Amino acid sequence: MGIPRKHHTKPRKVDEDMEGLPLLGGPARKKSTLLTVCPYILGNELCERLAYYGLATNLVTYITQVMGGDPAFAAILVALFEGVCYTTPIIGALLADSLWGRYKTIFVFSTIYLLGILMLTASSMIPDADEDADKANPLQFGVLFGSLAVISLGTGGIKPNVSAFGADQFDETDPQDSKEKQSFFNWFYLAINVGSLIAGTVIVYIQDSVSWTIGFAVPGCAMALAIVLFWAGSPGYRHVLPTESPMARVAKVVWAALKNRYDMDEDACDRTM
Repeated sequence: MGIPRKHHTKPRKVDEDMEGLPLLGGPARKKSTLLTVCPYILGNELCERLAYYGLATNLVTYITQVMGGDPAFAAILVALFEGVCYTTPIIGALLADSLWGRYKTIFVFSTIYLLGILMLTASSMIPDADEDADKANPLQFGVLFGSLAVISLGTGGIKPNVSAFGADQFDETDPQDSKEKQSFFNWFYLAINVGSLIAGTVIVYIQDSVSWTIGFAVPGCAMALAIVLFWAGSPGYRHVLPTESPMARVAKVVWAALKNRYDMDEDACDRTM
């Protein structure tokens, strides 16, 4: 009798996309997803919310007391800024679903976000042309408007994608992941509230009592830390390849319906002639 041969099987690798990033559907992790991967995402969200509320909470006071703007104008500007911040996520969602994927979209727009905060910090450092003037000069207002526009664009790539990217890390077919996914969203909203609490107390105190430049620089540091934390977790992330945005599919259906209606109207006109 011959000696039976041993069959050597190579360990199955995690499925990867074209950039070498692990995709959903690979082998289940032995360690807890919530404890090993999600802390980076939760830390990113906490720091990003701290940065956002650290800027938005006291922005009317900054425009009126430091920049010398009219209170009504300041209220309108801040309301417009916040409105745009909740509109630009449409851009971020489209890019994440159709082109870049959530990871790249979050990373790119976080960098844009940080650039906007640095611009806002710079607006508080630009010296007045006339020290006796009660109102900021046009350059200061220009930097202020530009920084708010950049920040509102940056937040648009983060808001719709961070929570969804966190959910992507869990395998619904795995009982442990399925259970931990429910806990993840509890921790996620806790991170949001902790960030806003620190911003509404500590950051506002620094801005009012210490320095506006430092008060804007701290949210900038928080945003930089958010990017570092998000990047640090990269080796353990799972990714969903972009396909086609649901919004794009809806737009195609609406366009096809309108086109068919127009063609039917044209045919009806031709028959009556």
